[in-house]
Amino acid sequence: MAASPRGGAGAGGEEEGAYEDLMPVMAGRLGTAGLLAELRAGFRLLADPARGAITPESLRRGAAAALGVEGMAAEEAAAMVREGDHDGDGALSEAEFCVLMVRLSPGIMADAEAWLEEAIADELLREEAAAAPAARSPPPPPPAAAS
Repeated sequence: MAASPRGGAGAGGEEEGAYEDLMPVMAGRLGTAGLLAELRAGFRLLADPARGAITPESLRRGAAAALGVEGMAAEEAAAMVREGDHDGDGALSEAEFCVLMVRLSPGIMADAEAWLEEAIADELLREEAAAAPAARSPPPPPPAAAS
């Protein structure tokens, strides 16, 4: 998803078919929230709508339809799903997919601590903003005095 095919030998001696890690570029341009939104969109492209998860079969279909990767073998797709399937259910949840994509990016992993701190700070700001309207509400009026 966040890789770009490179043809021929690159400056670093990469072989034809090598991939460039574009996750750090995406993170730099989009910020943490934007990168996570893109990863979630990628998840939706590859997920089986009935199951709400990426299965080996939905990965094969999605890779062919959305990414132009024709002819992925069933075992290749199953191995890719197993790589990130932490709960052992044979499919990738959205969280498992996002973790896998980040983990497979050497550039993102090099800056993982700073990236994680930014993600946590963004989440805390969202939670504070959501709680702020409730904190600003005027207190209820006192009960009417009985005569």
